[in-house]
Amino acid sequence: MNGKNRKDIAAGLEVEIVLKQDQRTGKRTRGIVKDILTNSSTHPHGIKVRLTDGQVGRVQEIIRKGQ
Repeated sequence: MNGKNRKDIAAGLEVEIVLKQDQRTGKRTRGIVKDILTNSSTHPHGIKVRLTDGQVGRVQEIIRKGQ
């Protein structure tokens, strides 16, 4: 599942994001969503989130639902 719709993303989900500094290469970082930072319902480049470790990026893929 891609990360372009805000309704599909919630705290506790395991996701892959692209950090700002990795946008050119597309390198992905995996983590657990802590906060959703995008206010709009959709975003063409992915919904921006903060992971539990503090990293911020746009969701590229939802790996699995949280516990």
